[in-house]
Amino acid sequence: MAAVPETDDWEAWLAYADVLTAAGDARGQAIRLEHDYEVSGEDPVRLAAAYEEVEREAGLDGLRKDGSWQFTWIRGFLDEARFHLVKDTGSPRGHLVERLLKEQPHTAPVDLADPEQWEGALIDVLLSHPAAHRLRALELHLTDYHHSAEHSAISLAGRQRTRLEHLYFGYDFQYLYEPSQTSTGGRINPLEFHDRGLVQTDVWGSLPALRTLEAEGAFLFHCVNHDGLEHVRVRGPVISDGSLLDLGLTPGVVSLELTIGSDIFGCCCPVEQLDELQASRYPHLRHLDLSKAEWDATSFDVLSALAASSVLPQLSSLSIRDLTIAEGDCEGEPLAALAGLAPGFAHLDLQVNGDVDVQGADDEDVDRLLPRLV
Repeated sequence: MAAVPETDDWEAWLAYADVLTAAGDARGQAIRLEHDYEVSGEDPVRLAAAYEEVEREAGLDGLRKDGSWQFTWIRGFLDEARFHLVKDTGSPRGHLVERLLKEQPHTAPVDLADPEQWEGALIDVLLSHPAAHRLRALELHLTDYHHSAEHSAISLAGRQRTRLEHLYFGYDFQYLYEPSQTSTGGRINPLEFHDRGLVQTDVWGSLPALRTLEAEGAFLFHCVNHDGLEHVRVRGPVISDGSLLDLGLTPGVVSLELTIGSDIFGCCCPVEQLDELQASRYPHLRHLDLSKAEWDATSFDVLSALAASSVLPQLSSLSIRDLTIAEGDCEGEPLAALAGLAPGFAHLDLQVNGDVDVQGADDEDVDRLLPRLV
């Protein structure tokens, strides 16, 4: 079998398609139709039908029909894939998982008798399939994350993902630390994974091309060690020790976005977490978005903490939730207090997502102190 082309040049891919077709591989015809569609825009129906045949031949049509996976093909390989478990833990899914584990390569151990492990199996089968070796973007929205977070990590680490640039990994929640419902109606308490971490397997070495990471949930990883990451969005304390901004070794990060709200106990994030923003940790950070972060402190306290941060001088843009300063928030007159902090922010674009209200001052006064306020 010919090697997969390393170039995007169509001549090499058409030659590869000829080899596949000669071997009876349906991907050959699909690649040729994809070329024709890209060149002339013709036959989109034939192209879709060709990739349906590719999925059947690859044994992935069952995953498509299950509905939890959505994926696209480019040049005979999966390009983008998104997983979100469709609500169904009945016998059809159990039979599907059993068949897939018998017929398809997989990496993580799965207890078939436990329906809450079927999610991990569905993820594992796709990520372990040869068609997924050239994935460029992957989203894993987990439901039974007490099992599938680790299952997914084992699958990701099973081979080098040399083209995977974008990864979403985690689970959704309304309030931080709230118990989650499993696919069978059970209960997951995220607090049980404090310090333990949901993921034990180190995945970062297998993702050399990763540039964007979105992580949601509590206590997902022990650390994120990746030199190539440039864009990071975190929602919740994704590190097992509860850290928000001390992710690990991520020196290449250029933009960082933090989303954090109140937890199930009615508490907001301690402003002291901003102490983790250090230039030695983020030497290339230029864009910091805290517009969706709620703190247990006043706007003035947040601004003061940022003014003291060693990353501030290197930032080009900063977004915060609001800028409201009342007399009780600071010592002395609010506008004078803001004037004491303003020089530290003069070099960057400061965007305020909510209200701007400095007691005793009008808009012109604030604009004079913060001329680059967006």
